[in-house]
Amino acid sequence: MTDSEVRSFSFDSQQVDAFRNDDARLTNWPVVYTLNDRKQVYVGETINAVARMRQHLDSPAKQGLTCMRIVLNERFNKSVCLDLESHLIRLLSGDGALEVINRNEGITDAEYFDRASYLRRFDDVFDQLREEGLFTRPVAEIENSDLFKYSPFKALNPDQALAVHDIVDGILEALDKEEASTSVISGEPGTGKTIVAVFLIKLLRDIASMSDNDEPDRDSVFADLFTPDVRDRFNGLRIGFVVPQQSLRKTVRNVFKRTPALAAPMVVSPFDVGADEEEYDLLIVDEAHRLTQRSNQASGPQNTKYREITEKLFGFDDTSRTQLDWIKAKSRHRIFMLDAAQSIRPGDLPQALLSDLELEAQAFRRKFRLRTQMRVHAGENYIGYIDDIVHARPTERKSFRDYELCLYTDLPEMIRAVHRREEESGLSRILAGYAWPWRTKKDPSDFDIVIGDVKLRWNGRLVDWVNSPTSL
Repeated sequence: MTDSEVRSFSFDSQQVDAFRNDDARLTNWPVVYTLNDRKQVYVGETINAVARMRQHLDSPAKQGLTCMRIVLNERFNKSVCLDLESHLIRLLSGDGALEVINRNEGITDAEYFDRASYLRRFDDVFDQLREEGLFTRPVAEIENSDLFKYSPFKALNPDQALAVHDIVDGILEALDKEEASTSVISGEPGTGKTIVAVFLIKLLRDIASMSDNDEPDRDSVFADLFTPDVRDRFNGLRIGFVVPQQSLRKTVRNVFKRTPALAAPMVVSPFDVGADEEEYDLLIVDEAHRLTQRSNQASGPQNTKYREITEKLFGFDDTSRTQLDWIKAKSRHRIFMLDAAQSIRPGDLPQALLSDLELEAQAFRRKFRLRTQMRVHAGENYIGYIDDIVHARPTERKSFRDYELCLYTDLPEMIRAVHRREEESGLSRILAGYAWPWRTKKDPSDFDIVIGDVKLRWNGRLVDWVNSPTSL
């Protein structure tokens, strides 16, 4: 395949006018391009670079951009360009050096003829753009970052895309009828519930902020939502993303801070919602099974807050009230991301409440199920097989290629193996169930786990512990 060529120009009308005499491919050939200044970047694809650049020059959102780069390749076609465009948007968002000002509804991950050979050439395009300063880190490092993992610029799989579109339709229907709504998106770990939530919020904010001159991506399944009528109904909605887990909340706030149309204050805790003086038009609750019932909280001040919020919302300290009641009292519309099987702590919502929540959503046809496994390459069959083994259910023996399960009788050897894996991928950790006392809570110089000559400590950092320097 012919190598790709990245050509750089100033982004101004004089340069665009000169394109006609520069290269015929700039007026009639599929290309991918980037526009950027020192703070922002936009990625696009077109078959007529001259006409498309003139449109961008007329756009207020892009008039401040100064540099234009066009990726040319004799073997490019429309499918390749859509793929490369999405690839670069995802990596730029994960790199975090520049603010990506694209909308997210057009991100694709579609198969096409000879895709594998094209994907290998994308690395060359990345390297050229990195040499020109658009990227600051290598691909492997970007893909291991939290910015990449929780970016709203993800290509949704079919069941995710269907759930998002149906939920948006449901919100529009509820707005028209001026009635409240409750939706549930359920799925096992690794099916992308958090990705769907972040994508949905970005999509709603993009629709609300579109201008009359914006053109929707006609290839997107969400193109029919980008209309003035839908925009006007979503404009001004107060949206909050409730993340019960403190460690994840900090990560997601960082993603929202770096994403146009989103903002870090949109990411809140259940306590933030309960104490807020204003109501939300829409609350999306991640890991809803981690909302709590009345129980001993992590700190004394939280116990006090629990009582004060309940008294404020319901008139007295009703100990039967849960954080789920807070969410319902403070929102007109709410969407719960839920996996009841992950409710494991005594303070988590009881199974009966979670079942009632799913039944409530199902009664109004607002319950959606995510099935496609994204975290484990072996897919749903692997997850189900392991779940059957752990719960001692009868199951037929299955084989999964390229997966390795090792049981060690020598702990030091296991630790050495984990360290070798960490050097290869940067994704390895030593984990343990809570079967040893937390001695270091009172004496940081002590050890929690002592097995032979091995001495280990529980992680000492609660927020984002998995990425801390000592997490391995």
